[in-house]
Amino acid sequence: MTSDQETRGSRAVITVLGSDRPGIVAAVAGALSEREANILDISQTILQGIFTMTMLIDLGQADFSELKARLDELAESLGVQIVLQREEVFRYMYRL
Repeated sequence: MTSDQETRGSRAVITVLGSDRPGIVAAVAGALSEREANILDISQTILQGIFTMTMLIDLGQADFSELKARLDELAESLGVQIVLQREEVFRYMYRL
């Protein structure tokens, strides 16, 4: 059985920001699926044409650096900003 600390160490937060267009959620989810990362929670909204999404994911066996590189490529092709952070770094930065 894994401890809460170990579980948190395998989680990450993804934030996406940019102009709304079809396929953003599908593309990000597809990139996660390719690496067998699991979406634990997701929130998205569109504010006057600006798309925002936050995901909490379980990295599972996915390599953080490889996933980050894939999401960077995806951000460029979609014309959006995608940031991947380990959960503990995100929580520390935003003091949640």
